[in-house]
Amino acid sequence: MNIHEFQAKQLFRDYGIAVPAGSPATSVTEAVAVARGIDSDGWMVKAQVHAGGRGKAGGVKRAANVEEVEQISSALLGTHLVTHQTTAQGQPVNTLLIEATSTIARELYFGMLVDRATKRVVMMASTEGGMDIEEVAAKTPEKILTVTINPVTGLQGYQVRELGFGLDLNGDQIKALGKIMHGLYQLYREKDCSLVEINPLITTTDGALMALDAKINFDDNALYRHSDITALLDASQDDEKEHHAQQFGLNYISLDGNIGCLVNGAGLAMATMDLIKLHGGEPANFLDVGGGTSAEKVSEAFKLILSDEKVEAILVNIFGGIVRCDLIAEGIIRAVKEVGISIPVVVRLEGTNVEQGREILSQSDLSIITGDDLADAASKAVAAVQGGAA
Repeated sequence: MNIHEFQAKQLFRDYGIAVPAGSPATSVTEAVAVARGIDSDGWMVKAQVHAGGRGKAGGVKRAANVEEVEQISSALLGTHLVTHQTTAQGQPVNTLLIEATSTIARELYFGMLVDRATKRVVMMASTEGGMDIEEVAAKTPEKILTVTINPVTGLQGYQVRELGFGLDLNGDQIKALGKIMHGLYQLYREKDCSLVEINPLITTTDGALMALDAKINFDDNALYRHSDITALLDASQDDEKEHHAQQFGLNYISLDGNIGCLVNGAGLAMATMDLIKLHGGEPANFLDVGGGTSAEKVSEAFKLILSDEKVEAILVNIFGGIVRCDLIAEGIIRAVKEVGISIPVVVRLEGTNVEQGREILSQSDLSIITGDDLADAASKAVAAVQGGAA
């Protein structure tokens, strides 16, 4: 789960990490009021969207006076910001962050994530702040400094000094860096983060360290124990179909093809998409209904797939383990009748009570195409959209 910069900065404040004075605004009037309440020589007006590259896309602008705050806010609010990380439609700008400008001496990078190879949290830092860390890693990997934290001992003083010296910070700045690192490590663990990033982490002209930007991602699997974090979700920033899928426990990702996929199990879903492509077709989505699926979830999955106008056929690939194939077959029939599907539906069932499931499908009065195995089902789905017979 992602959150906005202004939300991440509030969490930073809660954990003792310095950030510029600022507040969110959802209207031009509110933006002007926020600016007037901040004692500063100028203000930054920052579009709040779940995407990087905002500055290059015109979503971060400096205002020298209140009149410019009003003009910039009016131009941004209600629009869609397109960056290199968004689709062509961009992300809706419903909120702005109005904050004081800062006097920047240096721009640094700081980040935290889980290194799955070592199964530990890694802190990264670089003198190349303000740049995409992927670009730094590709062109000058020696400029990325890392320390790996032992979960038993926690963050150690020598690790703070290692990064501080590597960033060419002085003694007072290393102390400030230590406070930031300890605060972020506490935040990372207590809130079950998957990524924390400050780009840039600046040194001001008076030598202080400050988080000029803030990005936090959270582990979706741990959100059940963080109601305060789930309350920060901005559904307008998510793909509408993907957000709808989450409400029913479905894992859905929209793709560019025309064959809708309804599968139980992530691995099986990927194999299904591979077989579709192998037979010359293009999958329209990744959709995992889960191992313990139900007729209700199958029905919602059909509705979700059909909400994509590109879909010309649906391939259902269910392995009946926990849930019996005869129950799945009944769910498919009910869903087809309820939704009113007019495009070809190809079904491959395997597993517990598979013969009963196939019998139920064959005896229905619906035009459901059955596949003997996954390869057969995939070829029939591709043939259906190409107008031929399998």
